[in-house]
This record gives sequence, structure tokens and C-alpha cells, in this order.
Amino acid sequence: MIAAIAFYLFAAVLIASAVMVVTSRNPVHSVLFLILAFFNAAALFLLAGAEFLAMILVIVYVGAVAVLFLFVVMMLDVDFSAVREGFQKYAPVGGAVGAILFLELVLVFGSWTFAEEAGALRVNPMPIGVDNTRAIGRILYTDHVWLFQLAGLILLVAMIGAIVLTLRGRATSKRQDISKQVNRLGSVNLRQVRSGAGLAEIGIERPPVDPPPAPKQVEHHGGGHH
Repeated sequence: MIAAIAFYLFAAVLIASAVMVVTSRNPVHSVLFLILAFFNAAALFLLAGAEFLAMILVIVYVGAVAVLFLFVVMMLDVDFSAVREGFQKYAPVGGAVGAILFLELVLVFGSWTFAEEAGALRVNPMPIGVDNTRAIGRILYTDHVWLFQLAGLILLVAMIGAIVLTLRGRATSKRQDISKQVNRLGSVNLRQVRSGAGLAEIGIERPPVDPPPAPKQVEHHGGGHH
């Protein structure tokens, strides 16, 4: 009874926070609601007996990804008024894409059928001596290792594409070409200088330094202590 109440409570908060992530006008608030959604999802994983996934969700997504999102959003100087100006212009395209995605979801869930043994597998106890961490590792790195490597390759390509799309070269920036500097005629002259020689031997004289001004003499006029 308590587990069911906790499940519905965490699920309700998770759905509400996910909706607020999309509908919040302030991106900082969206990231904060995203962190709340991650915590509630981790709680649901704990209720399901997958403590490894819960800890990974908290450590990786909340501790690294969500905090990184928050720092990036707070450091970027985004002009939200300029962003909202093109909303009405692209609203029909966005509505059409949303309608297509909604129809796809309806078709997927409408044709979804559960396997006959799914109900029995849900209530089966966990095998003795096999925890969920070991089971996840066996599935990822043994049964589906090629799919796991393919997912990593797709993420690598996405990262490279993001860098290429956001990289902008400035025409006013000056770059140093060391090969041109070294290969320039007369740019480098080598001279054999004996050990302990000063700068005067190679033709470099120190500029004359003016002597420091003499301290002012303070005159004491007579008079004693009263």
C-alpha cells in the first residue's frame, strides 16, 4: 500500500515537472524542473528495485548534465525577445511537425501488443546471486555490445557535428604561422657567444639609466622642547 502511494506520488510529480520543463518561459526554471524530474525518476527506479539505474541517474544526469545545462543557460546572454519574434512565423511548421509526431505515437500505441509471457515475467522474483547491476552489464556488454558501440558512435558523430556547426572563424583574428616565420630569409641569425659573455659582446647595449635623485635635506630650525 505504501509502495503504491509512493509510486503514484513520484509519478505525478515527475509528469508535472516534465510539463513545466516544456512550458516554462525562463530557461533557468526549465533546468531546475528538469533536475526535479530526474530525482523523481530515480525514486521510481528505486521502487522498481533498480538501484543502480537510480544512482546513475542522480550522479550522471543531475550531477553533471543538468548542472552543465544550468551553467550554460546562465552564462549565455540570450535575447528572448528576439527569439519570440519568429514564433508566429514558424508556428504553422511547428504545428504540422507536432501533428505528425502525435499521429505516429497514436499508430505505435494503437498497434502495441503485449507478449503472453510478459505478465509472468513481471512478477517473477530476481534470481539468487544476480543483482541488477550485473544483469545490466551482461545485457549491455555481452548480449547487445554491438548496439552499445553503435550508440556511442552516433553520439560521437553528433558531438562532432555540433562542434562543426557552431564553430565560427573571425576574419579579424590573427593567427601565428611558425613555419613562415622560421623560413623567412634573414629572420634567424645564429652567433657563437662565449660562455659568460654579456650583452655588449653581441652588440646590444643597455640604455643609460638616470641616477636616482638625491634625497632632500630637511633643515631644522632651532627651538627646544617646552
